[in-house]
Amino acid sequence: MTATAARPSRILAISGSLRAASHNTQLLRAALKFNPGGQDIEIYEDLRAIPPYDLDLDTPELRPAAVTELRRRVQEADGLLIATPEFNYSIPGVLKNALDWLSTDWTRTEGLPLHRKPIAVLGASPANFGTVRAQLALRQIFVWTDSDVVVKPEVHVFRSHERFDADGNLTDEITIELLQQLLSALQSKIEASRA
Repeated sequence: MTATAARPSRILAISGSLRAASHNTQLLRAALKFNPGGQDIEIYEDLRAIPPYDLDLDTPELRPAAVTELRRRVQEADGLLIATPEFNYSIPGVLKNALDWLSTDWTRTEGLPLHRKPIAVLGASPANFGTVRAQLALRQIFVWTDSDVVVKPEVHVFRSHERFDADGNLTDEITIELLQQLLSALQSKIEASRA
C-alpha cells in the first residue's frame, strides 16, 4: 500500500491576497474542486491576522498566537500551495511578512517550518504577463528557506478576469489542466519526501 493510499497528503493553501473576490483565492478554491486526488487541501484564511514581523517577538514564548498557529499548520502540512498576486513586480507585503515569520528558528529548538517543505506556486493577474515576476520573487525566497519547490508546470494565469465566471468559478480548460498538473507535481514531491 502506498503512502498516498494510506493517508491523503495534507496541503495548506495560502493566497497572498486579502481581497474577498481575489482571483488568487479563487484559484485555490478551484484546486479544491479540480483536485486530481490523493490530497486534502485546506485554504488558510487568517493572513490578515499575522502582525508585522518583529525579531524581538520571534521566540516560542513571545510570538503572537496567529503566528504560532500558522507555523504549526505549515509544519503539520505535507506541502504548501501558494497563489500570489503581483504587486510592484513582486509579491504582496502580507505574504512576504508571513513567510518571514515562517523562515526562522532562532532558538534552534523548533525546526524551520519551510525547510525542505514541498511547495507549489501559482498566481493570477488581470495583466498580460500574469504573475511572472511575483513568482520569480517568491521562488527566490524559497531558495533561502531551502524549500522543495515544484519547477514545472509554471501556472501564470494572465488576463485572469477572462478565466473566471461571475460567481468566481474557474472556467478556462487550459488553466484547469495546468492546475491539475501542478497538484500532481506537488504530490510527487511529497511522495519523494516521504520515501
